[in-house]
Amino acid sequence: MLKKILKLGRQKLWLSHREYLREKHELKYLFWECTLNCNFKCKHCGSRAGENVFKEVVSTEEIKSAFLDIATAFDANKITIAITGGEPLLRKDLLKVMKYASSLGFRWGMVSNGSLITEKVVEKAKSAGMGTVDISIDGIGEIHDEFRNTKGSYKKATNAIKLFAKADFLNPLRITTTVHHKNIDTLDEMYETFSKLGITDWRLLNVDPIGRTICNNDILLNKKQFTKLLAFMKKKRSENSKVKVTFGCAHFLGDEFEDEVRNHFFYCGTGINIGSILHNGDIFVCPNVPRNKHLIQGNIKKDSFSEIWNNKFKVYRDKDRTTCGKCKKCDFWEECLGGSFHAWDFEKKQPKVCFMEKDLYLK
Repeated sequence: MLKKILKLGRQKLWLSHREYLREKHELKYLFWECTLNCNFKCKHCGSRAGENVFKEVVSTEEIKSAFLDIATAFDANKITIAITGGEPLLRKDLLKVMKYASSLGFRWGMVSNGSLITEKVVEKAKSAGMGTVDISIDGIGEIHDEFRNTKGSYKKATNAIKLFAKADFLNPLRITTTVHHKNIDTLDEMYETFSKLGITDWRLLNVDPIGRTICNNDILLNKKQFTKLLAFMKKKRSENSKVKVTFGCAHFLGDEFEDEVRNHFFYCGTGINIGSILHNGDIFVCPNVPRNKHLIQGNIKKDSFSEIWNNKFKVYRDKDRTTCGKCKKCDFWEECLGGSFHAWDFEKKQPKVCFMEKDLYLK
């Protein structure tokens, strides 16, 4: 009973803090989707990367200028840049650009499939001030290779982890795993295997019906499997395991799992304290959000990111941005606010995913 009372108290404080964040909308986390080129074609990719070969649209000087604008207008020391793709290391000037960003005060990290990581790349990443890395591994051996549509990718990803662990300069050094129907029953095996590679953290994500998943919806977890995933993480976190296990930011998870499987209550901060610069220079939010024209806020080729951040993004800062009649009537409306923006169905005007429903995916 005492634990429940304390949890309710933390939740009340969090809801108050969440409104403060919305009001202040201070930029804290900036995605740079540095390329949409990729050497993989993963079954779940939200950006559908790897389907075409793109000529890089944003030049070295243009992205450096955007980072300087942001560092001048805001406190760079309080902003983390997250490098995503495609596969970021296919962009040849990446580490040069990020060394410059680091000199401005930004902390930065990268999400990579690990296939292009060598000792030389690790040395350059360290010199460029990299603070974190996420290597994506979605199962053991052939399970990962099949999911990533690339033979030998598991071996390369685990080798990347070993190289970064040996260099010992990252915190966290993390594996990110997308949990799907072929690896949900190997959670314990994955934990034991990955823990031996030298990681500090293991981040687990569910698959959402976005991007390429729409063409591969057989990989989606059902409600029972999703609950199994959350229960696994709750148990591991209660054991204070050496490797920190954390669920991703997506979705309100109800009383049983909120504040239990991640370090905070549910909050979708996209457009509130999370922004992005896309591969073509568009000023946007979480790259997983559908890139509908009316949601794009500007472009760094002609606009100042800082001015756009301060004066636009209104659709994202509206408390009712993801709401429908059913959501408003839900007992958890104040805690959920309609769920993650990337999983909002703009045509049906309802969430695509709701953990509080009998069926996880709304039709």
